[in-house]
Amino acid sequence: MNEKENKATEIVRGVCSLDCPDQCGLLLHKEAGRIVKVEGDPAHPMTQGDICNKVRHMTERLYDPARLRYPMKRTGKKGDGAFERISWEEAIETIVSKWKTLIATEGAESILPYSFYGNMGRIGAEGMDRRFFHRMGASRLEQTICEAAGTEGYRYTMGGSYGTSPEDTVHAKLIVMWGINAVSTNLHQIVLAEKARKNGARIVAIDVHRNRTAKWADWFIPIRPGTDAALALGLMHILFEEGMTDETFLQTYTVGHEKLRQHVKSYDPEFVSSVTGVPVEDIYELARLYGRTTPSFIRIGNGIQHHDNGGMCVRTIACLPALTGQWMHRGGGAIKGNGSYLDFNKAALQRPQLRKQPARSVNMNQLGNALLELDPPIRSLYVYNSNPAVVAPHAGKVRQGLMREDLFTVVHDLFLTETARYADLVLPATSSFENHDIYRSYWHHYVQIQQPAIEPYGESKSNPDVFRLLAQGMGFEEEALRDSDEDMIRQALNNPVNPNLESITYERLLEEQYVRANVRPLFPGKLPTPSGKIELYSRAMELKGLPPLPTYTPLQTDEEEALRFQFIPAPNHNFLNSTFSHNAKHVRLEGDEPKLYMHTEDAESLGIRSGERVRVWNSRGSCELTAIVGDDVVRGTVVSQGLWADAEGNSRLVNALTPDRLADMGGGAVFFSGRVQVEKLENAS
Repeated sequence: MNEKENKATEIVRGVCSLDCPDQCGLLLHKEAGRIVKVEGDPAHPMTQGDICNKVRHMTERLYDPARLRYPMKRTGKKGDGAFERISWEEAIETIVSKWKTLIATEGAESILPYSFYGNMGRIGAEGMDRRFFHRMGASRLEQTICEAAGTEGYRYTMGGSYGTSPEDTVHAKLIVMWGINAVSTNLHQIVLAEKARKNGARIVAIDVHRNRTAKWADWFIPIRPGTDAALALGLMHILFEEGMTDETFLQTYTVGHEKLRQHVKSYDPEFVSSVTGVPVEDIYELARLYGRTTPSFIRIGNGIQHHDNGGMCVRTIACLPALTGQWMHRGGGAIKGNGSYLDFNKAALQRPQLRKQPARSVNMNQLGNALLELDPPIRSLYVYNSNPAVVAPHAGKVRQGLMREDLFTVVHDLFLTETARYADLVLPATSSFENHDIYRSYWHHYVQIQQPAIEPYGESKSNPDVFRLLAQGMGFEEEALRDSDEDMIRQALNNPVNPNLESITYERLLEEQYVRANVRPLFPGKLPTPSGKIELYSRAMELKGLPPLPTYTPLQTDEEEALRFQFIPAPNHNFLNSTFSHNAKHVRLEGDEPKLYMHTEDAESLGIRSGERVRVWNSRGSCELTAIVGDDVVRGTVVSQGLWADAEGNSRLVNALTPDRLADMGGGAVFFSGRVQVEKLENAS
């Protein structure tokens, strides 16, 4: 960069807002009030300047010509995408008038907010919005689409989302990537694992697909979908049988180890092999590798919890480090998530006391049922930070519900998403770089702040700004509905019950951009479980009617059981859920079209060759993908990657196939427990 260019460019710090564990520190290069380049902040202690392709090309999204500039109202049929420009005044007046009428005639529960973490900023995702809908008395949304099942399962074992400090994993001598494509979804854990590898660590990947992480690992262990708990129990069987457990740790820091010792005798390697498809000799080798290597670290992925048995699966794997005492060794243990270390003052941020009476709740995984079958019916849907027409299970049913002419739908987004095409009103949203917000990772231990780096795009507004306008229009007079973003940030940080946040203040964040919480090793110490210890036997689970010991339960069989293939719609490398799927550059980076990975034997039996178009279908719907044939998936399983935007004349909506039943714990989604049939497109009926 020459001297003239240097003077014209301003560099400000930022934070990645994507729903990703890494939550990178960024440097935003600005010229003439626009961000012209996004790069990693090399001074950030955890992410150290490395960023993914998704964020590196963020300017393509910020200034995409398709980005919404002003409010619009529908002029055509729902789903057609025909809109005309209106003012913010008209938009707010229309919403307020409709909602006041609904509240008077059908009650506030006829209104449902639908959101998730398309932007991970805590003020924008769970601040003024929660306050507003609490005050209104709207139906509650159970936000369980992502990690609810695994989080609950892990909590039964460990008391919360507490795991190994990521930076300590460089000391591990064995790293097990279990059900996580970390190369695509947790880049900096890969960076740390590479450092450990240079120090002699061995890396094992356990997955149903030889994805980027499996190819990078030293040893890839393919496994049948939904059988991971059986493999973990088989490892426990060998650890106990061959005396590779840490009896001192078990006596001091766990409850139920003797019951578990007896319980896992039935999970002998031959039985486990028959369930998982992992050869007996590999089960022994993995168990001995884990039992004889210290420190050993397990990175527990998101995908394995998206099964009918997902909560128990995560709970079971979470028990393994206790058996060999890995928590006592720097770099040993496990990470499912570390979010509990950074818990903000949720009550102060969300103000649940504003709700004057209880309201019904709707599980977000069953939005289609809610829109089509709930009684009394949902009459209005307000969508933000999410795109349910693409991301929600049983998407055909969701879209059928969105087509209802008597459903008043408002969508607040950066783009005219698939969901927005069904809306009556569409509101333009700011990007995270236009907002004032705080962020906490669910992997590392840093809290970060984002100050507005650029002016709002067009007439776009942030979530808090819109809800403040709506509160004013509704005549809500509570002071909490007028708090500024700074007010809410200060309130969220003030959490006396979480000593990890003691040193993190608003002023310090403004000065330093990112501050590490006061996180200490878990042991020696007391966990927030009922016993204060790792609960290998959980009385709390028993009281809920769940098996108190880790247990393998086969996936559910339903009307799909005759269908041949287990279907795994996994994430891809260049999108994050549906984010970036509308952007031409990210689509090109991902290869322009979605694929279906099939095992050679399965494909040959159906006369399918690589590169041919196939129809994937079940009773819920169908989609069209391009087959990739080889040995990268286990037999009987097919894998797609990414949530692709709608394409004219081409159905590629993979969530048209996914079931909307709920997992064993937490009301979680079971995206990976559906079954499908596959046929060459030319043979499709």
